[in-house]
Amino acid sequence: MSIPPNILTRITHALGATSLDHIEKIQPLWGGYGQLFRAYVTGKPYPSVIVKYICFPQPESHPKGWNTPLSHQRKLRSYQVEVNWYQHYANAHAEHSMCPLPRCIHVDQQADETLLILQDLYNIGFTQVRKTATPATVRECLTWLGHFHAKYMHVEPNGLWPIGTYWHLGTRPDELAALPDSPLKSAAHLIDQALRQSKYQTLVHGDAKLANFCFSPDDRAAAVDFQYIGQGCGMKDVIMLLSSVLNYREPEALINDHLNHYFAALTQGLIAFHPQINPLDVQQQWRPLYCVAWADFQRFVKGWSVEHCKINPYTESLTEQAIKQLTMV
Repeated sequence: MSIPPNILTRITHALGATSLDHIEKIQPLWGGYGQLFRAYVTGKPYPSVIVKYICFPQPESHPKGWNTPLSHQRKLRSYQVEVNWYQHYANAHAEHSMCPLPRCIHVDQQADETLLILQDLYNIGFTQVRKTATPATVRECLTWLGHFHAKYMHVEPNGLWPIGTYWHLGTRPDELAALPDSPLKSAAHLIDQALRQSKYQTLVHGDAKLANFCFSPDDRAAAVDFQYIGQGCGMKDVIMLLSSVLNYREPEALINDHLNHYFAALTQGLIAFHPQINPLDVQQQWRPLYCVAWADFQRFVKGWSVEHCKINPYTESLTEQAIKQLTMV
């Protein structure tokens, strides 16, 4: 989609910039809801900003055919949640460099559109996006998640999703109805309950795939795209990241290494942010929920797109393990 000239004028005025030199489109928003782009400006101490231009008329198509009033309302709420995150959390968060993310520069909300103007992470050294992950890349993403989950342990999700992640059961009745896997369908609420009732709840990013991280040349990670941030068990973010980087043929030892690295980062973060919380107790509560978090995601994927590559022997095995674990008498 093209960016209307009045939008560019509003950006210039909002920033107090001398001029807006040009824009660089990054990608359209999922489902046709707008555009993400970089705007180059003069007259400011930074050369560029990131703009999320969100339009609210209901799109006519969906890549998987899930164009329903419910999906439309879920998407609208997701953008409001992201605005709330950037307005009320992000700038205070940015004081802590252990898990970097963009600062909020300006929000302009009108009846049928929103302009979200953010710090360009490129300007502070996060110059890379990666389509494939080296072991160092995975470790840095897990480090970011561990520190983030530690910082927001037991924080109430005010203005955010009461339960985070885009696949949460309560927001996906259509996909549950379409789920052909009877044992998983029967266990869906039990799986959801196990994750929600975990003793330790934090804020989860909610869509922590590789594509939502930016990297510095020395492999430090920063995260973007907070549409589905809300309360939850940290394992939900961990499995989402791994689902985006695994080829699903990795040895079990490597998966354990990933989990060990995550919990080491979580421990480091808890010592820094919440020294009164016992990191070992968190690990003892969360590690058994690794398979449960996978099963929760499988419930969504199998109802959404039954031929998806994320349905495979590894994820099926973890799902079976979770169901057995939760139904043992």
